[in-house]
Amino acid sequence: MNKKRAAAAVAVILLAAAAFSLYISAHGLTVTHYSLTSPKLTAPIRIVQLTDLHNSVFGEDNKRLTDKVSAQAPDLILITGDLLNQNEERTDIAEDLISAMSGIAPVYVSFGNHEAGFAERFGVDIRQIYTDAGAEVLEYAWQEVPVKGQTVTIGGIYAYCLPKRVRESERHDPLEYSFLTAFSETDGYSILMCHMPVSWLLYGSLEDWDIDCVLAGHSHGGQVRFPLVGGLWAPDQGWFPGRMSGVYRSKDGTRALVLSRGLGNTDKLPRFNNIPEILVLDLMPGEGG
Repeated sequence: MNKKRAAAAVAVILLAAAAFSLYISAHGLTVTHYSLTSPKLTAPIRIVQLTDLHNSVFGEDNKRLTDKVSAQAPDLILITGDLLNQNEERTDIAEDLISAMSGIAPVYVSFGNHEAGFAERFGVDIRQIYTDAGAEVLEYAWQEVPVKGQTVTIGGIYAYCLPKRVRESERHDPLEYSFLTAFSETDGYSILMCHMPVSWLLYGSLEDWDIDCVLAGHSHGGQVRFPLVGGLWAPDQGWFPGRMSGVYRSKDGTRALVLSRGLGNTDKLPRFNNIPEILVLDLMPGEGG
């Protein structure tokens, strides 16, 4: 084989690999498992986190997604925003998914930027729509939830959640600050659904707020992911920010941010080398970590 044919063969292989990666990054599904331990827990709790669906569909009526979630046998399903798209006047995909998930385990939802944008643009009550579909919607609110003979506190907020030290700054919304202060003082193991990860990752909020576990999305895992490098870009974090999915702990190891790559996409740049993710979090009794 001469050099031109060899180069052509390599080009065809690379194009085929790229096409396959684009396809599975749009239509595939992967399950990622993480675990955290805490002395506040007396029995294991399995949580499935879903985020950033953006009206994506995996099989008819999202059956492939529903079946994979069901196979994880979760105790709770927590959805951290952006189920729909703010510029697309439809809620049926989000409603149908919530309805299907509520047949598997109790469903709790917090909002993302697309729920906020959708409500403003189309003048609808997203909270009521999601509630009617079968979810407990938590926005600047929390619930004490009994699970396996113990109680965990689950809260939700769509906000940046800046650290305490900027309390006097005009950037810190008083309602956000009062919610985080009160939520930090609740008893038992606390889980906060917060769509936006940047303050927890970069600005020290994980150190400031006494919250055991924060679940976030929004960054789409960096959209385009490179081997050994990670994601290309994330909202609020810029280019090649590094930390775009996984578990990130406070300095003392007692608190954690769990960041999902999510399921869908709204950007013009497609997901690449970035298979849509169902995140499974096992909370276990034991020393913190």
